[in-house]
Amino acid sequence: MTRALLRDLCAVAAAVLLVLTAVLVGRHIQDTRHTLLVGWPPLVGRWDPHVGPGTPAAILVAATTVVYGPALAARLPWRGLLAAVWGTAMAWIWSLALIDGWHRGIAVRLTTRFEYLQVIDRFDDIPAALRDFTRHILIDSPDNWPAHIAGHPPAATLTFVLLDRAGLRGGGWAGAWCITVGATACVAVLVAVRALADERLARRAAPFLVLAPAAVWLGTSADAYFAAAAAWAVALLALAVTGRSLWWAAGSGLLFGLTCYLSYGLTLFAVVGAAVLLLGRRRVCERPVLLLYLLTGLAVVPAAFTAAGFDWWEAYHLLVTRYYQGAGGVRPYGYWVWANLACTVLVTGLATAAAVRRTGAVLVRSRGAMLTEPGDSRGPAAARARFALLVSSALLALLVADLSGMSKAETERIWLPFAMWLLPACALLTRPRVWLAAQAVLALLLNHFLATGW
Repeated sequence: MTRALLRDLCAVAAAVLLVLTAVLVGRHIQDTRHTLLVGWPPLVGRWDPHVGPGTPAAILVAATTVVYGPALAARLPWRGLLAAVWGTAMAWIWSLALIDGWHRGIAVRLTTRFEYLQVIDRFDDIPAALRDFTRHILIDSPDNWPAHIAGHPPAATLTFVLLDRAGLRGGGWAGAWCITVGATACVAVLVAVRALADERLARRAAPFLVLAPAAVWLGTSADAYFAAAAAWAVALLALAVTGRSLWWAAGSGLLFGLTCYLSYGLTLFAVVGAAVLLLGRRRVCERPVLLLYLLTGLAVVPAAFTAAGFDWWEAYHLLVTRYYQGAGGVRPYGYWVWANLACTVLVTGLATAAAVRRTGAVLVRSRGAMLTEPGDSRGPAAARARFALLVSSALLALLVADLSGMSKAETERIWLPFAMWLLPACALLTRPRVWLAAQAVLALLLNHFLATGW
């Protein structure tokens, strides 16, 4: 056994210990104090061993990806690889969701009392609903919004209102939207990795993005859609700073603006965006007008919502109050500040725990190389260093979110946008099929033994 592999296994052991501790300590706190407000700490859900119509498909997708994924990722033409990643990711997410059956797994996920489809009829007059949005955030306000609507800016709810207006009504269409769009986050991450690091690392990361345990929560959760919006904002910025059209910067800004109006917490993607600008700083210095395009695009969504009467800052401050009026005021910070990281282990898998260790090792060894430009002649070492900086920026954003105390529980879905940027770290692992198998087994166990929900 090599020293690197031994260190990987130590990282995995530490991750397993973290999860076991979170389960045991969480079970004790919930049984004695009843303050965690989750059914199977640290996850929201309950123990419910079951199989379903998606079981055979999930096993088939997993086995096929483990056996053929790494080789196909290395050989397929680039555009063919992106199409294959999107299609396979959708197959994996759909099959996992259908383990719970069509009704429980997809059709009703976005129709519960906490969810967006509960308030579609209150947006018959969209401008009036936006002007009035902040008046219904607090629990003691008249006709207060359900938890997820109050907890997000109105672009999230408005998306489902517009789907309804387009004739795509009900939880089935809403779930299909989230899965279809959410699966493109895998493609966006690969585009960014190829632009900022190199194609070889992107190809090695592809099977891990497809076969992630995160797929358990990507289907069906609105956070899958949020993850895709944030991922494409980063990907388009990566294209802009590596010599492509300036219009990519405008598109990136537009999506960054939308992301901030889908979820307050995703403003932390500014950390990932800053890392992209740092990695492409030569292009930015040569053509500073790129920043103008970026900022112009960034202003569009905030300007539109502000003109419509929605005040983002007022809504955010009211949300903080609402958060502590509800479960956020009961759940103990001292438990969740580390148990959230156990959730992240379950979302990203044990392979990612080992890969994040390798990412840290690359950062320590290559502090100078990480600031080289994409395409630098120093080759693979410089590419790995830039790659490590990109992954680490997402980890930093996640840790800031954790320390904020505004994400106590439910991070298995809330942090999906950040988790998508930790998964490509698995490109640094050797023996990819073994690690892929571990990822697949974890996802299958979670979906077959727990009833996940919120």
